[in-house]
Amino acid sequence: MQLDLTTDVVALTEQLVNIESVSRHEQEIADVVETALAAYDHLTVSRHGNTVVARTDLGLGERVVIAGHLDTVPLNDNLPARYEQRPDGDVLHGLGTCDMKGGDAVILRLAATLTEPVRDVTYLLYDAEEIEAVHNGLNKLSQSHPELMAADFAILMEPSNAGVEAGCQGTLRVEVRTTGERAHSARSWRGVNAVHKAGEVLRRLEAYDARRPVIDGLEYHEGLNAVAIRGGVAGNVVPDECVVEVNYRFAPDRSVEEAEAFVREFFHGFDVTLTDSAPGALPGLDRPAAKAFVEAVGGEVAPKFGWTDVARFSALGVPAVNFGPGDPLFAHKQDEHVPVEQIRRSEDLLRAWLEGR
Repeated sequence: MQLDLTTDVVALTEQLVNIESVSRHEQEIADVVETALAAYDHLTVSRHGNTVVARTDLGLGERVVIAGHLDTVPLNDNLPARYEQRPDGDVLHGLGTCDMKGGDAVILRLAATLTEPVRDVTYLLYDAEEIEAVHNGLNKLSQSHPELMAADFAILMEPSNAGVEAGCQGTLRVEVRTTGERAHSARSWRGVNAVHKAGEVLRRLEAYDARRPVIDGLEYHEGLNAVAIRGGVAGNVVPDECVVEVNYRFAPDRSVEEAEAFVREFFHGFDVTLTDSAPGALPGLDRPAAKAFVEAVGGEVAPKFGWTDVARFSALGVPAVNFGPGDPLFAHKQDEHVPVEQIRRSEDLLRAWLEGR
């Protein structure tokens, strides 16, 4: 299959959606993307696994990265793409339309047709975003070729209803463990019930007062929640262990180490084990390129509640925002779809900003 990067951005989105690219199976789409981009002399194209990088090298004063992932979650009877006309605006249905092949189509259109931007641009399309971080193409690139991610500013085209969502929250998970002593439930007084002791863990969580720091004028709202609980041996045994799994979503002004210290203090007196963590990303809206971008897209910015790959740019000292077509509430759903108007609007706004209009 060949991609025509000069075609309408919605038609290009449909072409990309119809190339099945579930995580770990991105070779076909990476091949066609690489081939299509390599046809343009104003781009320097390189391939790293199933990650494709295309750069302008005009010697301009600023460089920006525009990135999107090529993979999708598994199929759910939602291919091929399907166009629907609606009174309130047409939509394109199908796996990846929202998350995030509409954004990928915008990237490819800009890469192919924007030959004289006012900022040098690195267009980056990567694999394995939807699965474990060890496979993530952007994560691998940050380790093998961090210079290809260097920039003054980055835009990750995650679905955000074609609005700017700045930075992202950090996340960590811990196991809070209580212990007791087994006994026959008919003689429960001879043991210590670890599940009962977990009540204090839950009471602390219920009383948690969420921190709401303001960063670059944006109010982030933290969250500390039990997401799972397990314990018990048998129906007639007093359990000797109970584990409450807790997820902490923290504002990007805290490091992972600071977030972990807070959680350990919050659960003082309990056995706490860290099982997973990822840092947040500061908005960086004070940077000139970021200011110009926000102004170009209307001046409105919201904080990102959740974690995205903008954090990988932040770890390299590159401020980043999320901006792309599609409602994130429809990502990964069987009825995944994207408003056609948002795809076109995203392309138009990014083009105007990159052309300095």
